[in-house]
Amino acid sequence: MIINHPLLGPRDAAEFVIKGDASLIDRPDWQIENAAEAFHEYLFLRDNPAGEHRELWYHEQGDRSWLVVTRNTLTHEVTRVEMARDVARKARA
Repeated sequence: MIINHPLLGPRDAAEFVIKGDASLIDRPDWQIENAAEAFHEYLFLRDNPAGEHRELWYHEQGDRSWLVVTRNTLTHEVTRVEMARDVARKARA
């Protein structure tokens, strides 16, 4: 599988380590009233979708960047690759 890194261009997926669902970028606020429940859901509950899914990937064998990769879990087709920092900034705005 080839991942088209936004800065480095096409790279083999073997250079990366998948770190899980991209929703991990949105960490709950520890000061909210139901923080324990929110963190339980954040840490332990995961979807296992068939089809398009956004995932966090770490470029371990390269520039050590974090990416959000949108790929089809059935076909492994990569449809979008974004820098995780850009995704996190958009979520805050």
